[in-house]
This record gives sequence, structure tokens and C-alpha cells, in this order.
Amino acid sequence: MRYIAFLGVLFLAGVAFAQPKLKKVQITKELSVMLPQDFTPLPIEEIAREYPASVEPLAVYTSPNGQVDFSVTQKPTQFRQQDLDMLREFYKANLLETFSKIDFIRQEVTQVKGKDFIVFEFVSTVADERGVTNLAPVKKYSIVQYTIAGDQLLIFTLHVPFMMKNDWQQPAREIMSSIALKKN
Repeated sequence: MRYIAFLGVLFLAGVAFAQPKLKKVQITKELSVMLPQDFTPLPIEEIAREYPASVEPLAVYTSPNGQVDFSVTQKPTQFRQQDLDMLREFYKANLLETFSKIDFIRQEVTQVKGKDFIVFEFVSTVADERGVTNLAPVKKYSIVQYTIAGDQLLIFTLHVPFMMKNDWQQPAREIMSSIALKKN
């Protein structure tokens, strides 16, 4: 009887931590990505509240519990695709300024479906360094990718709470390697 109960617990644990099934999501007519089937688009009013910036993301998709987010932002740029190696250092410096602590897993220019991308995979910590609050530091696992299409810089981000990193690292890599841009 204990053996059957043990097998039941293992089965439930396997179901709970199963890799999410991915489906193709068309962000624009030129851009698609494979996202978990249960991800939903964030409404425009929530995007403005959750992502306060001068340039609002093109799209944000989130998990049912709201803990895992995928976003795409598009900005005009005068740089070209061949500038990505140089831009990698600039964007790395930007990430280092954004977070209290950052541990890079990957930082490279690589191809995704035939297109060059700057890829940063990392664990970040944001802490109140002013000492104004007693809140614990926030740790996240993230992949951020940059590419240039025509005169547009595209930024793709996927953020996961650090405690979910082991379950999400492989699906996150699959999601970010599924980004497909049609050639203009």
C-alpha cells in the first residue's frame, strides 16, 4: 500500500513539474514566438501599470499565476545588425546598472532561426540599497535578447522568480530560441 501511495505522489509531482506545452503566438505579422498554451496577453491598461517606461512593450504575455512574464519591446534605432557585437557591451553595462547584483549564465551574440541576437541569461537581485525598507531582495532568473530588424531594435524578455528557475530554465530557453522574424 505504501508503494502505491509513493507512486501516486511521484506521478503527481511529475504532472506538477511537467514542461509546459508551447503554442505559436503571432505577435505581429512579421514576428512569432512559441509560448506556453496557458499564457495570456496582459491587457493594455495593465501593461502601462506593470511596465512604466517611455516606450510601451508591443506585447506582454503572462502565466496564469502572473509570476512568469514574456515581453517584446520595439524601439527605433540607427544601429544595424552588424553592430550587435559592439552593442552587447553597452547592453551589459545597462543590465549591471539596473540590478543590485547580477550573475551571468550566458552573454553572447548568437543566431536564432538564422538571425543574430544578443543573448543575456542571468540571475539578478534587486535590493533596497538605500536602507529605507526592510523588504527582502528580489531574485529573478531572466533571459533578455536583442536584435535589429530594419531600423527597429527588438527586445525580448522572459522573467521567472528565482525559486522557479530549475523548472523554467529549459522551457525559457526553448521559448527564446523559438522567436521567428520574417525577413523584410
